[in-house]
Amino acid sequence: SGSLVTYGRAEMLVTATGMETELGKIAGLMNAAKERKTPLQESLDKFSSRLAILILIICAVVFCLCIYRRMTLLDSMMFAVALAVAAIPEALSSIVTIVQAFGTQKMAKENAIIKNLKAVESLGCVSVICSDKTGTLTQNKMTVQQIYIEDRLYEPDQLDLLNQTHRYLLYDAVLNNDSSIVDDKGIGDPTEYALLEMFRRIEADTSSILKEANMHEDILRQNMQRLEEVPFDSDRKLMSTKYMLHGVPTILTKGAVDVLLDRCDYVRCSDGIRPMTEAEKDKIRMQNQLFSENGLRVLSFAYKESEENLDIHAEYGYTFLGLISMVDPPREESAAAVAASKRAGIRPVMITGDHKVTAVAIARRIGIYEEGDLALTGAELDAMSDSELEEQIAQISVYARVSPENKIRIVEAWQRRGNIVSMTGDGVNDAPALKKADIGVAMGITGTEVSKDAADMILSDDNFATIIKAVANGRNVYRNIKNAILFLLSGNTAGILAVLYTSLMGLPVPFTPVHLLFINLLTDSLPALAIGMEPADDDLLKEKPRNPREGILTRGFMITMITQGLLIAAASMTAYHIGLTVSSAMASTMAFATLTLARLFHGFNCRGSESIFRLGLTSNRYSLYAFTAGVSLLALVIFIPGLHSVFSVADLPMTALGQIVGLAFMPTVLIQIMKIIRHR
Repeated sequence: SGSLVTYGRAEMLVTATGMETELGKIAGLMNAAKERKTPLQESLDKFSSRLAILILIICAVVFCLCIYRRMTLLDSMMFAVALAVAAIPEALSSIVTIVQAFGTQKMAKENAIIKNLKAVESLGCVSVICSDKTGTLTQNKMTVQQIYIEDRLYEPDQLDLLNQTHRYLLYDAVLNNDSSIVDDKGIGDPTEYALLEMFRRIEADTSSILKEANMHEDILRQNMQRLEEVPFDSDRKLMSTKYMLHGVPTILTKGAVDVLLDRCDYVRCSDGIRPMTEAEKDKIRMQNQLFSENGLRVLSFAYKESEENLDIHAEYGYTFLGLISMVDPPREESAAAVAASKRAGIRPVMITGDHKVTAVAIARRIGIYEEGDLALTGAELDAMSDSELEEQIAQISVYARVSPENKIRIVEAWQRRGNIVSMTGDGVNDAPALKKADIGVAMGITGTEVSKDAADMILSDDNFATIIKAVANGRNVYRNIKNAILFLLSGNTAGILAVLYTSLMGLPVPFTPVHLLFINLLTDSLPALAIGMEPADDDLLKEKPRNPREGILTRGFMITMITQGLLIAAASMTAYHIGLTVSSAMASTMAFATLTLARLFHGFNCRGSESIFRLGLTSNRYSLYAFTAGVSLLALVIFIPGLHSVFSVADLPMTALGQIVGLAFMPTVLIQIMKIIRHR
């Protein structure tokens, strides 16, 4: 299952079907990995239930007061329902969705494609990023560095085809290789076409079988036909092929040093072949260690002349040829992105299939691995209990040679500590961990369709730095949603306080139901949406990730909301009392107009925690459009006589209009002064 046969003939032995296959096991892991609610969903659930209870209590109190003041039952019910409609921010769900949608649009322009809209906000509280190394933190472009043959180090262009050991090593590198280079572009595994690029750098000798000015692998492959092969697999960590070299059937093998070296009985030298001693093996292991400590990936090469059929049982009794070291250099932006993530309070963790020493060297170079950190292999992780892992996980910054089950354990251990985890991956094996993580991130270039399907976000450039940009956008989305909620609730609080004040004081009702509906449906939604469009700033990545368990209605949020609501209510009631000296209709009209205009001005206050002078009046043009649209709608209601009866408003003299504008603007002046003082 999961394999495609495109050419040739073979006899197949079926060892398992359905869920018992390797692909079936991965499907089982994916089914077992359940998605969690996002932090915003949990916050909004708590917020909605508490707000609904609070508003129902207030509306019940207002209804009883209306009945007490001898209003008819129908009018009392109508007013209480209108107050509930005005108090509940029913546009909130639409605003949240639209703000998230705009966030996804912005992220897509920065190479982060969001598949799941809910993931936009979750990015804002990510506290751990488990990232694959190859292609995400590095360039995924392998380059051969040095070659170890007979206790000596060679540069690629120093290899000599006239030297038999060098020649057999090159045969192994080029013939035992399934990649190719077409139009200067590597096709296949980056490690393999790095070997072909190395081969092309060697100048051909005129006495060699290649008569061209430069080496070319196609000529060598045309002259020597592959007879048999055993492909690479992650369990054996070897690849073997069989060729006729100089008329002799020869098995060529390359693979991991620790595996292949133990299968070598001989070593090839300039003076011939001699038995492999433990001292010789120790020298090779030491050189492998030195390469790995410098962040180099190392392949070992060996061969044997044999007429036996090539299978996994024939991969013993080799003659050792040498080591080739390669580097996949870190992306230029990786170190800066890792530093930015740490400033933002996010823990970056590297997960790779490389050797542990190589992984640590790369992680140290880009800043993930620091003094005192730990590095684990998959085998070491398997030996740990869940409690031991959870206890030590904060110190582990590098995981090497891990399995799909290991990745799920890593995600679950962080989640049990209360962290929001992002996991990157590109293979079918990564899919269960991508689904289990709070934010699964698949690679757009190298990723499989299965990994993309399981992920919440796809990186079209396979770049770790893009995740950090997405986190900044996610934090901005949540901040804007919270500011929009503050705008809606502080304005609604003002309306509720005004109604409670007049009810308790035995005064005429300040607003008719149509007034409350006009404010709620027409003048509230546009400013709230404009607040959701507020651009991100550099300070977002200087803050720590927010606590996902923290609700929206925090103590500080409630104090701010009530204070701002009191100021707007005070301005509205001042206008109400001025109008009451003329008539109750004038009082209601002035209170309605003042509350509406004050809430429109208040939209500028809720754009951010800083004053409008620091934010810039024109930095969010949508707020200007929303204010203009709201003022225009209010002007239509006030100045067009035909709408007076529809909206229950009285004619306003110029003096009253001036008083409305002045009173409506006053809360904004006071709030901006408080922000300036607090900032200083």
